Order: sequence, then C-alpha cells, then structure tokens
Amino acid sequence: MTLILSAIVIVYLFTICFLIYGFTKVNTVDYIGLKPINKFSIIVPFRNEAENLPILLDSLSKLNYPMELFEVILVDDFSQEEFKVQSLKFKVSVIKNIRVSNSPKKDAIVTAMQIVKTDWIITTDADCQVNKNWLLTLDNYIQLHNTSMIAGAVTYDCKSSFLHHFQQLDLASLQGTTFGSFGLRKGFMCNGANFAYTKSLFLSLNGFEGNNKIASGDDVFLLQKAISRFPEKVHYLKSENNIVITKPLNDWISLFYQRVRWASKTSSYESSFGKALGLVVFGGNLSLILAVFLWISGYVTLHNVFFLWLSKFVIDTILIQKSHLFLTKKRMRYLIMSSFFYPFFSVSVALYSLFGKYEWKGRRF
Repeated sequence: MTLILSAIVIVYLFTICFLIYGFTKVNTVDYIGLKPINKFSIIVPFRNEAENLPILLDSLSKLNYPMELFEVILVDDFSQEEFKVQSLKFKVSVIKNIRVSNSPKKDAIVTAMQIVKTDWIITTDADCQVNKNWLLTLDNYIQLHNTSMIAGAVTYDCKSSFLHHFQQLDLASLQGTTFGSFGLRKGFMCNGANFAYTKSLFLSLNGFEGNNKIASGDDVFLLQKAISRFPEKVHYLKSENNIVITKPLNDWISLFYQRVRWASKTSSYESSFGKALGLVVFGGNLSLILAVFLWISGYVTLHNVFFLWLSKFVIDTILIQKSHLFLTKKRMRYLIMSSFFYPFFSVSVALYSLFGKYEWKGRRF
C-alpha cells in the first residue's frame, strides 16, 4: 500500500513540476505605450449586489482609458431590489436577464450580447475592482498580438482571518495552474471575472451551446471550445496592470459550495489535459488522507506519512509562492496550517460535487 500511495504522490510531484516550468514560460507584459483604439463592452451579470456594484463602477470610473471607448452592461438576474445607477461619465446600461437554460450567468451573457455593438467583450463580476490600466493593457496587447480571446488574473482582497488567507492560497494555486498550463500550451481554465473575447469568436463558437445545462463554466467551457478550434487565437495576459481584485467569502459553507460549483464542471471538460490534471490532483490529496488513516491503523509508518506530506508541501509551496508573489506582492500567511487542512477540504469538495447539490445566490443547483 505504501508503494501505491508513493507512486501516486510521485506522479503528482512531477505534474506540479511541469506546471512550475510552464509558469516560467509565460512572460509578464505590462506595455501601455500605444494610443488606445479598441472599444470594449464590459458585461457584469449580478444578483442582489447593491452593496458591491457601486465599488466596481467607481473603479471603472477611474480607468486610464477614454470613456467613449467602453460601455458597461449590467445584467440583473432577478435581484430582490432594483439597482439604480448614479450619473457616470461612461455609458452604463441595466437590463433584465432572459432565462432560457440551467445557467443564469451564461443566460446573462447571451442576453447582453443582444445589445452589444462593440467587437470586444469583457466579463467581470459585481464584487470586483479593476486596475486603472486594466483596459489600456488589454488594448495595447490586442494591438500587438493576433488574438481573439484573452484570459487574465484574479486575486482576493484579504483581511487577516485564516478563512480569507486559505482562499487566497487556494486561488494562488489555481492561478499558478492556469499560468503553468498556458506556458505548456495546454491552457484549459480561466476566470470569468477577468475574461475578454471578441463577439465574432463567441458567435463562431455558437456561444455556450453544448454546456448550458451546467450551471457554471461560462468561462472555462468557452475557453476550451476556443482552444480546440482556434488555439493560436487564445492568449493569457500575465500583467500586474491586468489583475482584477475580488472579495473572498466570509463563511466556510459558502466557500464549500463555491468550490463544489467550480469542481462540478470538471467531468464535462473538453480538455483531456484538464481532466487528467484534475484526477492527478485528486489522487495526490486523497493519498495523503489515506496515508494518515493507514498510519493510525498501523499499516504505514509515521516516517512514510511525513515524507509524503513533506514532499507535496515543498512542491506545492514553490508553485503557490510564484503565483502569490505575482498576484499580491505580499508574504504568504497560514501556509502550513492551510497545507494540512487543504487535502481534506479538496477531497470533500470533489466527492460532494459528484453527487450533492449546492446553493449559490439563493438558488439550489
């Protein structure tokens, strides 16, 4: 049994090593020296976000970008109270979501597409804030590269709690995986809070057709469809100017359901690399848990358990640290505590996502 667990962890270690290598292959791009020319429509699906939307709109009002070159489309997904926009220097539209599928967010994006006049579209979330050079960096990158889809980084605005920093480390690992996969030319995931693509590409891919029965995945499924058909048109923009900041969740139940929502779409990935990576990560975390129980039962020595945990901790820390430093420029907190807790959390999320239901935005899926 020790040999089997060791073999699984070794596969995991080599996989993360490849992702670390891929991370180093993605260059940082922060050039903003060109005159802006591209027009953008920023689509923001929302539900009961009256507290967060003014903060997002305020950050958009501070953009270092001509106000006439972008518009914001807020898609209200049946909020309990109507959100009213105050006077702003840029165009803001508030429209009602038209539900036709099992995915409110995908429906919201399709609804907004009906009034979009620009070719470039960006999706973000209501609880986000953007960098003042967010659009300028995108515009300059588009001018310098032949691309139709651009994925960008997302990080958390954390307070001092373990819950917040656990989420930050988890997100740093996901963002590090994203960097690494793109560096290996195996991109398979992105974050819809910072995702840009052309309307013409969206239409040529038939939008979300084929996966609109799955509640989440407006970002990942569209990315994988694009990569399967037009791989040279899909880029990752690794830029400090392009990082979007979002809010961490404030209770463990909401975090668990959020991660279940994210995990539930893995089995439907079009990317074989993404599916294989998901299995390797699940296997690596499950092996550590089994090693602990086998030690308690007397089948495995404490020395072997310690070696397995330490090996995974070291390799994970390298990837997380690289990603975390890029995203926040701050030191990592609660790393050891999170590393002990994470395998149990991750495996629970993965198993529950196969059979259980989850709640999100007051709905059950």
